[in-house]
Amino acid sequence: RGKPLCVLTNVCMTDDLFADSEAAPAPDAAPSARYQELLHTLQRYAHAYYVQDAPVVPDAEYDRLYQELEQIEAQWPGLRLADSPTQRVIGAVLAGFAPVRHAVPMLSIRTETDNTPEGARAFDARVRRELGLEPTAPAIEYVAELKFDGLALSLRYEHGVLVQAATRGDGETGEEVTANIKTIKQIPLRLFASAALPIPQVLEVRGEVYMARADFDALNKRQAERIAAGQKNERIFVNPRNAAAGAVRQLDSRIAAERPLSFFAYGLGAFVAADGSSDVAASFGTHMQILQAFKAWGLPLEAHARVAMGADALVGFHASMAQLRESLGFDIDGVVYKVNSLALQQSLGFASREPRWAVAHKYPAQEQLTTVLAIDVQVGRTGKLTPVAKLAPVFVGGATVTNATLHNEDEARRKDVRVGDTVIVRRAGDVIPEVVAALPEKRLPDAQPFTIPSHCPVCGSVAEREPGEVDTRCTGGLVCAAQRKHAVLHFASRRAMDVEGLGDKLVEQLVDKELIVDLSNLYHLTLEQLLGLERMALKSAQNLLDTLEQSKQTTLARFIYALGIRHVGEATAKDLARHFGSLEALMAADETALLQVPEVGPVVSHSLLLFFSQDANRAIVDRLRASGVHWPDVEVAPQTSRLQGKTVVLTGTLPTLSRDAAQALIEAAGGKVSGSVSKKTDFVVAGSDAGSKLAKAQELGVTVLDEAGLQALLAE
Repeated sequence: RGKPLCVLTNVCMTDDLFADSEAAPAPDAAPSARYQELLHTLQRYAHAYYVQDAPVVPDAEYDRLYQELEQIEAQWPGLRLADSPTQRVIGAVLAGFAPVRHAVPMLSIRTETDNTPEGARAFDARVRRELGLEPTAPAIEYVAELKFDGLALSLRYEHGVLVQAATRGDGETGEEVTANIKTIKQIPLRLFASAALPIPQVLEVRGEVYMARADFDALNKRQAERIAAGQKNERIFVNPRNAAAGAVRQLDSRIAAERPLSFFAYGLGAFVAADGSSDVAASFGTHMQILQAFKAWGLPLEAHARVAMGADALVGFHASMAQLRESLGFDIDGVVYKVNSLALQQSLGFASREPRWAVAHKYPAQEQLTTVLAIDVQVGRTGKLTPVAKLAPVFVGGATVTNATLHNEDEARRKDVRVGDTVIVRRAGDVIPEVVAALPEKRLPDAQPFTIPSHCPVCGSVAEREPGEVDTRCTGGLVCAAQRKHAVLHFASRRAMDVEGLGDKLVEQLVDKELIVDLSNLYHLTLEQLLGLERMALKSAQNLLDTLEQSKQTTLARFIYALGIRHVGEATAKDLARHFGSLEALMAADETALLQVPEVGPVVSHSLLLFFSQDANRAIVDRLRASGVHWPDVEVAPQTSRLQGKTVVLTGTLPTLSRDAAQALIEAAGGKVSGSVSKKTDFVVAGSDAGSKLAKAQELGVTVLDEAGLQALLAE
């Protein structure tokens, strides 16, 4: 004791680890060496069992060694490492999910519109066109993979040790779920070392958490037994994907440990090589080499991924996987094609927030027959009335479907869907259930055509259909209870007023109990009122009140967006705030003034005028401000700004400005910040560790600035 003990790892442990026990003995060389031997052996056995599906020892032998490891850790607590098999299941209940900002955004990929095998040719043609290849040029090398129907996940390893796991979230920010992910035995807590393939300093692995069909069936069987035994709060899961997603986001990791989850790795996020280089292309060269490195480091891969030369090979892969789909043992909803060369990936770049070098190619939706039991009308956040067919339960596309949207009155009439009809139901894209068609020959004699109601089914207000619109909408605005629930959730969302802890179930109680009649009531809730709600304890109630108080300090753009005005998204709200500078000026603006705002056209201006013309909406805005909601003055962007109307891309780390701060300054000056470089980019602001975006800018001749150059433009 008193000296650091380095136990054959890069982790150095001091006598702080023994602080809870003065009598804890100092480990000698024998248990230390045995402990390391056990860790290595159990890791190897677990990898063979859970990843390779090829056990090398009987279960009893694994259990014997595991128990020996537990005994050593109990006697020598200073030896216990974070990547020990005994640390996989964490028993503590998490207080909540911490936000994790992805170092490299987890972007979505484009879905090919043609879901026949020939759709692969369309993708290949686009890639060749973007690269400027002649028809006689050699075939492009791709990697073809399965598209898993699970939950996207990012695993961060530092010096080979798993330090963080996060969900995709909105692509920029996800939720930390490390404790739950440690229950997935396929995921190594420490990467395998290899002399030929050094462990990176930083490795972010992108992949998919899923649940195998057999495991899903076993889980539901167990759930049914628990329900039959009278256990409350248990339910039967609808499909493997939802069961997997629910397990990952459990606050109690003991519950997550009971769910049989699996994982496949398929991509790379942030990366710093062992020598400190962050050049992914220099370290690997191809996407397939990345996958091979994953396998060498002990990460689980799906076995059907392969290199495919040209469009014909992609067409063949799509067709062959369609035949194997039902026998895979887990759900997929298509395949994915990626350009194999990382250099070509960089050359192709991104379109908006989707890579040009990858595409998802889904399979045709699966269809089944069922019966329409009723046609209900749901009222959405913006007042849209949507007819929804209530169906006799049917299993289609891997899920039990009981509801299917009819979209609007015209669509319902075009398909002539009536109560009692036998209909073809499809999970469009294997995700969204829809009624494809009714079968008139099976129709009941007294079945009546569907007609959209003339009044809102929730609040009774008149329902109107605007000229040129296909949707009918409730005119009740924020006084409609159905819109009120959605309006409160939108108002409290992260990109609006950011009221953490105000979720669906709580909002439903608050509205149903009439504690919230309009948005301003949020800021008059009391501790006593909250404690009277289900699942609301003292600490969570006080936390919500504190968060509500903090949310009163906001920005004009966030407040405009939070009101939930139809057609007014985040970007439009920022444009309005920059242009008018104050809420009073915006509310007083006529159509001519509104049309002067960039990106605001007749549709948006009409929506704004309609919203602020209603006394009820203005009254709610006044009450919100009287409740203490406020924001700093907005400096109206000068029309002579050098950045007015310009597109700017930020890359690398700036000396003094954070990415968010730089973006705010650019937007305040009338500019727009984009995530990718193209011919339409006006400026690229590059800091340290700038990567492919800087190279792309130089290739296209785009003006490159450092932070000082940006500040100079802002000053002008």
